[in-house]
Amino acid sequence: MIKSLLNRVAHPLAITAIAATVATSAQAGTLSIGHTTWVGYGTLYLAQDLGYFKEGGLTVELPVVEEASMYMAAQASGELSGSASTIDEVLKYRPQFCFKAVAALDDSHGGDGVLVGKDVKSLQELKGKAVAVNEGSTSQFWLSYLLKKHGMSMSDITVQNMTADDAATAFIAGRVPAAVTWEPHLSMVRNKQQGKVLIDSSSTPGVIVDVVALNCTVIEKQPEDVKALVAGLYKAVQYTKDHPKEAYKIMAKGVGGYLADPKELEAAAQGVRFYDQAMSEKLLGSPGKPGDSEPLIKLANETASELQGKPYNVSNDDLIDNRFVSPL
Repeated sequence: MIKSLLNRVAHPLAITAIAATVATSAQAGTLSIGHTTWVGYGTLYLAQDLGYFKEGGLTVELPVVEEASMYMAAQASGELSGSASTIDEVLKYRPQFCFKAVAALDDSHGGDGVLVGKDVKSLQELKGKAVAVNEGSTSQFWLSYLLKKHGMSMSDITVQNMTADDAATAFIAGRVPAAVTWEPHLSMVRNKQQGKVLIDSSSTPGVIVDVVALNCTVIEKQPEDVKALVAGLYKAVQYTKDHPKEAYKIMAKGVGGYLADPKELEAAAQGVRFYDQAMSEKLLGSPGKPGDSEPLIKLANETASELQGKPYNVSNDDLIDNRFVSPL
């Protein structure tokens, strides 16, 4: 069913029509969470493999969908319970249908970066130059944030629209002077000395943050399943701290793709921070008390409004449900 929907719908504008005509179906004891291939989602697979979700009576399905507009369309139709994605990414879809973040997964802490030539010493030196970056993506959101921090804006550069993988390839081939991409491309450039990483996301903690966002109907009809999801994730993060080598092997088997090799996944995991309970509480807050997500959502609204050319005014309450962050 999910594949059939994705074959038909690949554009964000189609989501409104789908959400208006198809009711969200909630099946007690099961959550289906769409996601791309990313190391930060490894704890979902770890909790699944170690039986932590099952302990709470929960079955979690984890279909890989490598395009945000597609998994959000499936979520809007009710063919997915929710998605794992960054706050800035899902915020753009919140005006079209109801969903909220119930769990924090990770933030990029060195896993994303800006590649430049060896002689470039600052972002200001990119003014007027071409930068390969995926338009409308988290990479562009992060680049916009970096430019603002350095007194610049997207209009100061020439955007070459490419996926993160293609951007890295174009940079290494010398077709663009700068690129925004992620691991394993950053390590590849460092190891081969084919340029350098000017800045990475370790300097911007808490800006590129992944969460699990579930449809509002699912949250209201399946609160015990949401509790089991959060509890399982906390146990998985603790297991990763206690047994990292074993955890990375299990994650690699689940995440697959370019991270199917445990060594590759372990290397990529050095560029993220998996969120435990304390970090989740700091980010998402508690009922009546917003956390660090509030200023991040404000930033995401401002950036999306500028980049998309239309106003976004999604509130923290619109996007965050923190009732499940702290176990009772």
